[in-house]
Amino acid sequence: MDHTTTMDGPVHLPLPDREPAPAEGCPTCGELAAWREADRRRGDMSAVTDRNVEIRRHPHGEGGR
Repeated sequence: MDHTTTMDGPVHLPLPDREPAPAEGCPTCGELAAWREADRRRGDMSAVTDRNVEIRRHPHGEGGR
């Protein structure tokens, strides 16, 4: 019984999306952006990603982009 094995090809991942900008004049977006920076300073990149999702989903169209 002959078992030939080969490696799969490389995995190509896209670049991550740019961080959303907080909507100008929105206190909620401003607060989320401030928390995002505090999370980044602590090195908690999971929380940074969570804040980005929250800013994008906040009801300002495309997250202020």
